[in-house]
Amino acid sequence: MRLCLLACGMIGLAALATPDSFAGKGEPKDAGVKVDKAKKTVTIDAKIAPRKLEYLKGEIYPIEVIACWPHPKGKKAHETIVTIDAQPSAVHKALEELGIKPGAPVMGGKEAGKGPEVSIYLELPTPDGEWKRVPIDKTLVDSRTGKPFPKSVKWRFTGSVMSKPDPNKDDKVYGADLSGTLGVIFPVSDQTVFQSSLTMAEEGLMKLETNAKLLPKIGVAVKLVIEVP
Repeated sequence: MRLCLLACGMIGLAALATPDSFAGKGEPKDAGVKVDKAKKTVTIDAKIAPRKLEYLKGEIYPIEVIACWPHPKGKKAHETIVTIDAQPSAVHKALEELGIKPGAPVMGGKEAGKGPEVSIYLELPTPDGEWKRVPIDKTLVDSRTGKPFPKSVKWRFTGSVMSKPDPNKDDKVYGADLSGTLGVIFPVSDQTVFQSSLTMAEEGLMKLETNAKLLPKIGVAVKLVIEVP
């Protein structure tokens, strides 16, 4: 009888554990995501991403996303500025706590994603133990021309499409939680939380690389900050 009660209790607890409660190996889904309602910011723990991945045999791809999960979980880990461990849907939820609603992402084409505009920054550690905040555009340069990423580019909270983890089943989940992609520069994916105001028409006009003169070394802990107007 005691064994039965114990087993039944464990089954009951398992039934309460939902994707909204946990992510990965028992970590809270919102781990690494902090909301400051007074400052209207969402801060995400991040690390400077490697630009060379061993499985790609040293080939370096242009930057097309600003943040995603690291390799091998992140589908865009070979072309990102920083890596994160947080669930993209947790960032989506955090932004809604600040009073904004998502628009709609796009995939490819000549249109840009829609949604409320936000500002995106990186906070970088300084030698004196403080943090220096820089706009995300300053972390990128065009490797062919040396020109900085355009300041005029806007960032929009589009939210993600819903996607099927199993194509043979009808169940859908927040698509960005499958790809691990938080923000894309060009609409190369609609499984993301943010998209810029650029379209695929601009993708061939620039070859983006990280600004090595500004960013710290690979693996250094930084903070990605999303600010709502």
